[in-house]
Amino acid sequence: MKLKISDKKKKIIKRIYKIVLIFIGVIIVFFNDVFGKLEGFTEFLAFYFIVIFITILYWLFKQIRSIIRLKNEKAKTELLHLKSQVNPHFFFNTLNNLYGLMEKDSKERQMVLKLSDMMRYSIYEGQKDWVSLKDELNYLQNYIELQEIRYHKKSDVQFSHQINNPQAKIMPLLFIILLENAYKHGLENLAENAYIHMNLTESKHEVNFEIENNFETVQNSNHEGIGLVNLKRRLALVYPKKHTLSFDVDTNIYKVKLSIKLK
Repeated sequence: MKLKISDKKKKIIKRIYKIVLIFIGVIIVFFNDVFGKLEGFTEFLAFYFIVIFITILYWLFKQIRSIIRLKNEKAKTELLHLKSQVNPHFFFNTLNNLYGLMEKDSKERQMVLKLSDMMRYSIYEGQKDWVSLKDELNYLQNYIELQEIRYHKKSDVQFSHQINNPQAKIMPLLFIILLENAYKHGLENLAENAYIHMNLTESKHEVNFEIENNFETVQNSNHEGIGLVNLKRRLALVYPKKHTLSFDVDTNIYKVKLSIKLK
């Protein structure tokens, strides 16, 4: 209760201060001829304008600070919103497949374990600002192993990686979007000879992730889903002018390269 009264008093004092300054200014304008003859008027006028100037500067400072604060809060809110949209349907699809495998597949315990690890990472670690490259790498490997169980067809999936600093920090759930797209638009629709080749490297405070997959030529490879839109927006918010994301399509081969300069 005291805090509310104090805030109310501050507002009243600010209003009185503004009214007094305006009132003095009006008097000076209308009675300039009279006050101009008084001794010390020039010094008073200079002091008055200094006070006005300081008041204006203070007001501008508060406005700029307010705009910056709102901009930062908007960016953080938008980033959290984008993180929450990182393909949760994958978990539901996998759980449905798991339900059908529980009674007959001997790998059911392994699937449950890996899926629980991925859900934990996505829900808890995925909401953090930064995670280690090692954790992000483990997440990708779990995803690949689950997909190998899910798809009962021969495919060539290779994931090579070389990380000098496993504890290097990076924004979570970046690479998974590109990997999911490779499965969704490539391996999932190909009856045979499907492949996905990935390479993740880190050195000298820079991370490079490359992924290549083939796809059915009748598909529209230029279509950009919500996952890629979110990825680009998240990169723009967290790594402005510190990342490159390129796409290359050649007949039925799709290549993506993401480079990030770590903070």
